[in-house]
Amino acid sequence: MARPRKHKRICSVPEIKDFNTKNKKADTVDITVEEYEAVRLIDYVGLTQQECAKQMQVARSTITAIYDSARYKISDSIVNSKQLKVDGGDFELCPNAKHCCGQCGKNRCGRCKHGTCDRCIGIFHEPGRECFVVQYN
Repeated sequence: MARPRKHKRICSVPEIKDFNTKNKKADTVDITVEEYEAVRLIDYVGLTQQECAKQMQVARSTITAIYDSARYKISDSIVNSKQLKVDGGDFELCPNAKHCCGQCGKNRCGRCKHGTCDRCIGIFHEPGRECFVVQYN
């Protein structure tokens, strides 16, 4: 029996999901939401693959495979003038997403001080894990 696929944790679903070329008849390249998230965390936010893996709650080797796949698909889209579409995948939205600035561990929003801000309700969590604060009733 095959091992069940593990959901990757993401901070938010991308607002823009289609990147089009001027050629409306161009082929389309699809990337999953978790591939988008891996590229966002590693290239845009500046996390290492290890930090990204911790944030998305998967193994580093899994992130390497996801990241390599995403980079190939994005480069194929750019080099060959194909449309890029972000859709699908095996992911779960982080439970604290509405309070997360999407740049966990970097404190760029000024609110993420590793569990000391009012939005994090004062529960300590390690750097890079701001999305995983559990709010207890």
